[in-house]
Amino acid sequence: MNLNFYKSNLFKGFAASNIVAMLIVGISKYTNFQESGVLIFSVFVIVPLLMGIISSWFWVKGNVKSKALAGYSVLNGTIAILLSFVFLKEGVICLLIVSPLIFCFIITGVFTGKRMFQQNNQTLNVSVFSLLFVVFISDSLSNHDYENLVADEMVVNATPEEIWKNVVAFDKIEKKDDYWLFQIGMPSPMQTTVDGYYKGAGRKCIFSNGYTFDEKIVTYKPNEDLTFDIVKQPLDPEIMGHIDILRGQFLLKDNGNGTTTLVGNSWYRLHVFPVWYYDIWAKSITRNVHLRVMEHIKMLSEK
Repeated sequence: MNLNFYKSNLFKGFAASNIVAMLIVGISKYTNFQESGVLIFSVFVIVPLLMGIISSWFWVKGNVKSKALAGYSVLNGTIAILLSFVFLKEGVICLLIVSPLIFCFIITGVFTGKRMFQQNNQTLNVSVFSLLFVVFISDSLSNHDYENLVADEMVVNATPEEIWKNVVAFDKIEKKDDYWLFQIGMPSPMQTTVDGYYKGAGRKCIFSNGYTFDEKIVTYKPNEDLTFDIVKQPLDPEIMGHIDILRGQFLLKDNGNGTTTLVGNSWYRLHVFPVWYYDIWAKSITRNVHLRVMEHIKMLSEK
């Protein structure tokens, strides 16, 4: 491999693949071609595959070894992530979450392209690009709607009456975060305030960075059921346009032995796909929000 490869073909592979990717994502995001506010499966799978194939067209000319191709692919994915941070205004943690998908499918695309271009089969090449195009168009024109419920429960050594006041509102959580995403900067729940103890009252869930979720109590059954709708969520780049928190709920079930089962439920709607990947993260984050709040309620109630 000579120096001219590094100066020319390597750079062309990075530049061409990222330019094509940014054009596709930009056109799909800022036009009415797909659903407004939705980041579809193809953005995180088809586009990185295409990036890998395009870059491999330049790189295979230099007879690059497989290990080097994998390294260049990771570097290419890093460039794409940095461009998303600068031009698409994505949050750092959001980009951290998406990075495994980007790296995986760029690497897959590079080695797919290597096989394609080494065989020099134009029919195969056209077929692959045509398939990717058809999948992207089909995905863009499809309906994307996904909602889910995450439920967690915890036994508290107190009666429902002793727990209830801490469910409706609670003072600041002093315990340090133990969930790794909270530790690296994702906001965690810190405090809840309420305007009144009745159905229709306003409620606020305040997070560690000062962001606030505005809520409205829609079910108020003392010692049994507190359900609230999220009426306004903060414009945080980590969640804005990616997930809507729809409703939260705390249920108290008297166990008849001086203990109570505290149940926390949250409903949300995802705007990022594929669901099989992003819902893993959504469940994990929601569950750790639940557990942080419920452990605090347990501590206050048992004190």
